[in-house]
Amino acid sequence: MFTLNLQNNMNLLKKLFGGSIVNAEEERLREEVRNFDVLKYSGVKALKDGQSAYALQCFEKALEIKPELELRDYYSQALIMNNKLKPALEQLDIMSKAQPDNILIYMRMANVAYMMEDYDAMALACVEALRIDGNNSEVNYTYARACIGKNELITAVALLTKAITADAKYESAYLLRGETLLKMGDFNSAENDAEWLLKNTESSEEIILLRARIAKTKGENDESLDLYSKVIEQNPFCIDAFKERGALKLAVGDKDGAEEDMRQVLELNPNVQNDVNGEFTADGTENIQQKVEKAYRSLDPYGIGGIGL
Repeated sequence: MFTLNLQNNMNLLKKLFGGSIVNAEEERLREEVRNFDVLKYSGVKALKDGQSAYALQCFEKALEIKPELELRDYYSQALIMNNKLKPALEQLDIMSKAQPDNILIYMRMANVAYMMEDYDAMALACVEALRIDGNNSEVNYTYARACIGKNELITAVALLTKAITADAKYESAYLLRGETLLKMGDFNSAENDAEWLLKNTESSEEIILLRARIAKTKGENDESLDLYSKVIEQNPFCIDAFKERGALKLAVGDKDGAEEDMRQVLELNPNVQNDVNGEFTADGTENIQQKVEKAYRSLDPYGIGGIGL
């Protein structure tokens, strides 16, 4: 309708004033198209070259000329790369309304919401994605992560089981389900997932860490300490392994070992310094133990430290 009215107006102007005004308007429109194409191409190239800030500027200018859907897609990517997550989510919401059956849009919305730690928005995006494909293993897995963020662990386990039913070799789903079952206190089921991972996948830091935590909850302290040490051998920067091994060392009476592990935690994460005042001096066993215990009270994410604090 707009194009028809514009053409009618141009025809009228041509009759009244000749072709000069019409030609100027046509040239202006052609210039806009050229500018749009240049801005879009420049933005895409900058995005691929890692120049996300410049890409963002190009896309914003291009959108002023023409709010093209594909351009919004690129724009949302540039926003994410510039850590502008809320505007990115808003762009994706616009895209979802234009293409309500595009599952990839909802999955990107879920991932952006996850980065924002907005688990309600993440869950809503996953619900829409499941509307399109209810048996999609990745969607069920992502929805489970949202539920874990909302502390809806039973629902998370059900979704992870559904993801595994859809894809029997979905390693990440087995690992996350095992970790979630461990949080729920279902140690036997968690161990079953750990055993499946051990038999069917290459041993990884995450799998060994899960096995260490399971052994710890079962009171198999020597086995757990050995597994924590294996995690650290694979990744000497794994804070969780150091702090959980230290907690276990403290529980079994190895105060010096616990102190050394806490030193490593402090080196890897100086933000913990405020929790323990950064003081680990040999000024008496009781003083050291109090400081280590204070640190581990705030650092045991699974609540399985076994210190009895």
